[in-house]
Amino acid sequence: MSIQTYIAENKLEWMIVFNGPTESYKYAYRGCLIVTEGKVISSENTLPPKAIVKQVLLATNSDTIDFLAVELPSLDVFEDFVAKYKEFLTPAGKYLLFVSDINGKGTFVYEGITFNTYALDESSVWNDLLDIADLSKGDLKKMTDKDKIDAIVKETLRSNLRLSEKTYEEIKSYQRGGKASFGAV
Repeated sequence: MSIQTYIAENKLEWMIVFNGPTESYKYAYRGCLIVTEGKVISSENTLPPKAIVKQVLLATNSDTIDFLAVELPSLDVFEDFVAKYKEFLTPAGKYLLFVSDINGKGTFVYEGITFNTYALDESSVWNDLLDIADLSKGDLKKMTDKDKIDAIVKETLRSNLRLSEKTYEEIKSYQRGGKASFGAV
């Protein structure tokens, strides 16, 4: 089964921005992905998901995930996310996590898979990827959605992420209690 089939058959799409092939990838996805489904009320009615990952940018030319950038609203969602999508994560893939409740960054290995982790404060995954890829919004201005995805993925894959190696426990130690609060306390 491919990641595309898995997402579609299990109805894991949420707030889709793009879902299909690009010029460079047989499958790409932008939007949110469900980690924990909502309660089923009836055959026609389901509550919203209990947990999602946001601002997903996924691209692949295989049945697994070749490239993934995603916002984790909390590091607490990470283990459930990996459990849900593990069969499609490979040591060869490039996976970037932008986490809203950590202060720090680093690369760590979890269950044989390497994750590149960044704190996400007031920015967005898209803007952070533009920085990592050394692209500007002007570079993408006249491109189609497909071409934007291809450009960002291509340039992010080329970039040297320059992250220090950490353990998962060290990344967890960067976690703050809840979302960052801004302004007067």
